[in-house]
Amino acid sequence: MKPQQFSVCVYCGSRAGNDQEYGEIAEAIGVLFAQYRIAMVYGGGSVGLMGIAARACLAAGGTVTGVITEQL
Repeated sequence: MKPQQFSVCVYCGSRAGNDQEYGEIAEAIGVLFAQYRIAMVYGGGSVGLMGIAARACLAAGGTVTGVITEQL
C-alpha cells in the first residue's frame, strides 16, 4: 500500500529575482516534493521561482497542479 500523498500550496515570486540562490532553493524544494511524494499546487505560471519549482518537481517525477483564475 502506498503512503497517502499530501498536497502543499507553494506561493513565491513570479520572477527569479537578482539572487541566484533563490532559484536554487526553489529547484531544491521542487525536487524534495517529488522525492517525498508531496503534490505541489501553485499559481500555474511558467516563469520565475514558481516556474522553477514546478519544473523541478515534474522533472523529478512529482505531481504539479497549476491554478490560474479566468480574470484577476
